[in-house]
Amino acid sequence: MNSSQILKTLQQGTAIPAHPLALTASRKLDERRQRALSRYYIASGVGGLAVGVHTTQFEIRNPGIDLYQPVLELAAEEMNRADKHRDQHLLRVAGICGNTKQATSEAAIAREAGYHFGLLSLSALKDVDEETLIQHCHAVSEVIPVFGFYLQPDVGGRLLPYSFWRRFCEIENVAAIKMAPFNRYHTLDVIRAVVESGRDEIALYTGNDDNIVLDLVTPFRFNFEGKQVERRIAGGLLGHWAVWTSKAVEILKECQQVAEANSEIPLSIIHRNTEVTDCNAVLFDVANRFQGCIPGIHEVLRRQGLLEGTWCLNPDEVMGSGQLEEIDRIYAAYPHLNDDEFVAAHRDDWLSG
Repeated sequence: MNSSQILKTLQQGTAIPAHPLALTASRKLDERRQRALSRYYIASGVGGLAVGVHTTQFEIRNPGIDLYQPVLELAAEEMNRADKHRDQHLLRVAGICGNTKQATSEAAIAREAGYHFGLLSLSALKDVDEETLIQHCHAVSEVIPVFGFYLQPDVGGRLLPYSFWRRFCEIENVAAIKMAPFNRYHTLDVIRAVVESGRDEIALYTGNDDNIVLDLVTPFRFNFEGKQVERRIAGGLLGHWAVWTSKAVEILKECQQVAEANSEIPLSIIHRNTEVTDCNAVLFDVANRFQGCIPGIHEVLRRQGLLEGTWCLNPDEVMGSGQLEEIDRIYAAYPHLNDDEFVAAHRDDWLSG
């Protein structure tokens, strides 16, 4: 698929789950289950995968672990296999972290592995000024098209003002922005910056786990140069969508239909937003300041038989106090949001071969 077709898919909007890391009890890569996760997401109807991101665990980059390139390549192999039977090829997004030397090195690895975009985390540059940030983003964009990323400070991000995003939008090789500040003010800063840049081709994706559904149906309107300009959030790139993924794809399609109708938002959508947010609060362990955000995702995948356990590379990264009981609660409260039956019907196929 050529680059124009990839960009069209990105701009139309799709579901992109953040790919977890499958480990054995000895905290080694479980390749069979890692492949099974990719197959699950693809079979669920997602439009792409994000690999090497927070949900994949930043520790994959640590010396002695060295899993960044292997997990990118495993997912790429599964996407290559799937693309042979697809008209619309899967979007490939690689997480990019670290200082400029590390980030450009990771971007080169991702490009070589066939990835289309680099999701650019700025967490390693918390104390540098805006000019240095922009130079960093420019450097990475010269290696791979960039997917901007506004990550909330509670999980390692930094505040990024309107002025940064306005300048960021001037970088030619910016393709999209994922907004995950969990803050309406900061989300609006990003969207207004895109509007006022005139870059209509920059796709907007939600990562706001506290407001996923409403993000996808809200028309964002700004007055700019005497005209009212409207932008929509096209899709989602979310750790939350690493579980119950086939239902997440259904929710996205429903939201896109509502957005296309451009009429009043149905009350059912408001209710669904509340349900999804309640589930996310549990899965991401908001009660314990996100301590169990990755193990919470693992627990659902473990219950479904896709993962063997909830282990993380960091042995101290475990589920938060009361989180297990809360997962029981949301399973009971929102049975229509889980896809256990879908997984059970196909799990053995995904785990074989």
